[in-house]
Amino acid sequence: MWSRRRVVEARGRVSRVEETSAPKSRDLGGLVEEWLDWAETGRRLGVSASKVRQLIREHQLAAAVPAPGAGQRVPAALVADGEVVKGVPGVCTVLHDGGYDDVEILTWLFTPDDTLPGRPVDALRENRGAEVKRRAQAMAF
Repeated sequence: MWSRRRVVEARGRVSRVEETSAPKSRDLGGLVEEWLDWAETGRRLGVSASKVRQLIREHQLAAAVPAPGAGQRVPAALVADGEVVKGVPGVCTVLHDGGYDDVEILTWLFTPDDTLPGRPVDALRENRGAEVKRRAQAMAF
C-alpha cells in the first residue's frame, strides 16, 4: 500500500488535501487502452527511440511496463498530432518532483475522476488542462 494526497474541492476550489491509500501495483493494462514501444512513439513524434528515452528520463513523458515481459511502453494517449499532448510534460514534472514514479503518474492520469469529470489524460487531450495541472500541484506538495 502507498499513501498519496487527494484533492478535496469546495465551490470549485481546493479546500484541503487528504491522505489516501491505494494499492501501488494497479493494473495499468486495464486502465490504458493502447501502448506504444519506444520506436513507435518516436515514429509518431518524428524523433528517434533514443530521443523518446530522453523524454522519459527528463519527465516529459511517462512510461511503464504494462504486462510482465512486455518491456517499457508509453501510453498512446500521451501523443497526438505528432507531439506530446499539451500539459503532459508539466504534469509529469510536477508529480515527479512531488515523489511520484511513472507508474503512479500513469495510474492517476488514466483513472476516471467523477469530479473532473473523466480521466485527467482526457482533460489534457481536450485542452482542459488547467484543472488537471492545479490538482497535480496540490497532490505533489
